[in-house]
Amino acid sequence: MATIRQAARLEGQSRLRQLPCYSQHGVTGHGDRVWDLAWQPSGDMLASCSGDESIRIWHHNNGDWACAMSLEGPQKGTIRSVNWSRDGTYLASASFDRTACIWEKTPSGFECFATLEGQNNEVKDVDFSPGGDYIATCSRDKSVWIWERYQDEDEYECAAILEEHKQDVKCVRWHPTREILASCSYDNTINLYREDPDAADWIKYASLTGHTSTVWQLDFDSTGERMVSVSDDGTLKIWRCYEPGNAEGVVTPSSQDPIWKCVCTLDGYHPRTIYSVSVCKRTGLIATGCGDNTLRVFQEKVDSNPHEPSFELVGSQAAHTQDINCVAFAPPSKTGQDGSSVLLASCSDDESVAVWEITLA
Repeated sequence: MATIRQAARLEGQSRLRQLPCYSQHGVTGHGDRVWDLAWQPSGDMLASCSGDESIRIWHHNNGDWACAMSLEGPQKGTIRSVNWSRDGTYLASASFDRTACIWEKTPSGFECFATLEGQNNEVKDVDFSPGGDYIATCSRDKSVWIWERYQDEDEYECAAILEEHKQDVKCVRWHPTREILASCSYDNTINLYREDPDAADWIKYASLTGHTSTVWQLDFDSTGERMVSVSDDGTLKIWRCYEPGNAEGVVTPSSQDPIWKCVCTLDGYHPRTIYSVSVCKRTGLIATGCGDNTLRVFQEKVDSNPHEPSFELVGSQAAHTQDINCVAFAPPSKTGQDGSSVLLASCSDDESVAVWEITLA
């Protein structure tokens, strides 16, 4: 294996180059561990959140990234998660103070116009549905809440409380095109939910087992046919969705609901807990952030069978000096300077945010 350096080729197939991040207009970076990152869908802004109870907004400026704005005040506790609506107009933040806040982007900055309250413990994650009609939150109180926005109003009401996990819920993610929600938990499982029109309620339609310890995070590919999960057990699992009547003849639980099958497990690459995973929606690359301070990039092999896929490690980087809490690929519209490379952001307990440029050979 080649020695890994910034701007060096990794495994002879890719290279990672760190792009500068600096302060602007007197706004400094975070003063505590940085928990999460989220790219605005245009790719021109990156949001980060921290134990310092703030959100930082980073802008792309002449090839570099500048911390231009700090959002703080409404939430009085660690901000654990941030996510954008699909149109980039709204930003949601989840906090250990048991709330989620919804911020609206305005010509002068951001305004917090709604606070979602009700969960009994720390809110760990928040995500917008594809159409923006719903927001999902999850909590240490073992619950997942689905909030529905009143049409044409800046108010939300709780549409469902899902108490299907037995332990702390770490992450919620909506399917990229459908109103299907996934959650993962300290109880080692992944649950999937949909709305049941007959009962006029949300139901769990699948529970995925296979991990042997906490499932920290998950992500979908661009089509929603694959889902990737990472765990304290040191493995990365790839799950594939098989719809009823699929050509492969995979039996589904009903004529309405699909089945998710684990089609690949990557083991032996991570010596410590994998805290974060991100799937590049343009290239299909998979990035992980690990407790050994290293980010890793995997690529599907050219001759891979989509129903039994195989992946190879094409890059790794000692990116931070402490645990990596989040990795996040930029949206497809945002590329590196050469127009073909992809951007990846990472954040850490070391209080820093880094942006990396990945070029494939």
